[in-house]
Order: sequence, then C-alpha cells, then structure tokens
Amino acid sequence: MATTNNQARVILHWLNSSRAQRVLWLMTELKVPYEIKIYHREKTAFAPPELAKIHPLGKSPVITVIPPESAGVKAEPIVLAESGFISEYLCEHWGRNSPLVPKKWRDGQEGAVGGETGAWLRYQYLMYFAEGSLMPFLVFFLVTSNLKSPQVPFFIRPISGAIANKINSVFIMPNVRKNLDLLEGYLSTPADEGDGTGYLCGDHLTAADIMLSYPLFAVRERAGDFSIDGTPLISKYPKTFKYLDRLEKEPGYQKSVDEIESLDGKFKLLPDSA
Repeated sequence: MATTNNQARVILHWLNSSRAQRVLWLMTELKVPYEIKIYHREKTAFAPPELAKIHPLGKSPVITVIPPESAGVKAEPIVLAESGFISEYLCEHWGRNSPLVPKKWRDGQEGAVGGETGAWLRYQYLMYFAEGSLMPFLVFFLVTSNLKSPQVPFFIRPISGAIANKINSVFIMPNVRKNLDLLEGYLSTPADEGDGTGYLCGDHLTAADIMLSYPLFAVRERAGDFSIDGTPLISKYPKTFKYLDRLEKEPGYQKSVDEIESLDGKFKLLPDSA
C-alpha cells in the first residue's frame, strides 16, 4: 500500500472477533498506510501468547507505528494499545481537517474556556465513554452469563445462575439501559444548533461513532437478554437501532470487513461467547 504522511506506516495486530476491527475501520476512513498481522483466539477464547510479544498485556487492538527515516536515521517503532488512545493518535496524525474529528473551536473563540463547539465536546466525551462507561457493564454481563453456562458443574449451576440473575437485574441491566438512554437522547438532539442528527455528534460519521460501534453491536446481538419486562430493546431505542443499521452500511466499515474476509477467509465481529 502506498505510503503518505512522510512515509510513516502502521502495523495493526488484528485479533479475530475483537475491538481491533474498529481500528481497521478508522484507518480505512483516514486512509492510513497500514498492513495487517492476523492473530486468532485460542480455544479458551483468549488471545494467543504471540500478542504478548507485541505489548505486555497481550491484547488487541495494538498497533506498531513505523515513523519515517529522518536525515537517514531510522526511528524506533512506537507500540500503542487501547482503542481510545490508538484512535486519538491516528486522528492526530492522519485526521487533521477530517470530518471524522469535529471542529474544536467556535469562530473567534479559539483557546478560550467554553469556546469549544458542542460537537467536539460530545465527541471527546464519547471517545472515553465507549470503553469507560458502556463496555465494562457488557464485560460484566459476559462474566455473569458464564455462571449459567455448562462450564459450571450442574449441581452448582442453579445457585450460580440465581446469583447471576440477581446481579444482572439489579446492577447490570439498569446501567446498560441508562447508557442506552443517553445515546438515544444524543441521536435525538443535535450537539450544536443546526447540526442535524443521524450520527452521535452531528449529521456525519466521526471517530466517536466508530469507537462505539463495537459495544453497541454487542448490545444488539444480545438484545434479547437486555429486554425490558419482555419488551424488545428496539421498541425503546428505535433511533439507536436505526443508527446501528446505518453504521453497518458505511462504505468504510464494509471495506474493512471485505479486507478481513479476503485475508482470513471469514469475518465475525463478536466472539461466540460475547
């Protein structure tokens, strides 16, 4: 792939059914010069030990940034982990003046406290919200769901299942719904007057939408588990579900999926246990 941005390039260490897909989508949108190294989950659903050779936590996404040579001096590669950090780094270097990053300052208020646009403030918040607020409850739900699975001995399962149901009903489910209430509201209310809606920060795709795609696709896949007194989630959050359909049809997302299918033979966004 042809290189740009002073010939810098990025290696994405891509793990199947992981958050790495949204990094690939973002790089596709930003036209980052990249290559992909494929890793597969083990039977335990954990990442393979090879990833720990790239970053100590051994998780994905993780990228290796290869800076360009300067005056004939080869720069040391930079290893970055965490989706939010990776996304901000990529946007900083390849996304300046890109619609994927909302305009930061209102005209004439550059650098002033309170001079930021509503779209940028919402964008920044959601970049942290995706992993800091929404995703932990989904991971917790996955853990409690395992308490009801065949992995638990059958004579203990009724007790562990009852505990899981209680935790889900009084703690996890209310918090997931509270997060969805927030997003449904954002899809109904422009971040700035006149911006329009359709995406979370306005009327077009941003990196925040890409960040939120993974946890929201996970919610949609397990929508039956998050139903409200038997009422389908789509009935309470119609804008959110239409928004997710819109995200899946984004050309950049489709292109990222096609690339993985061509490299790995198949694509599945979420692990079987997610």
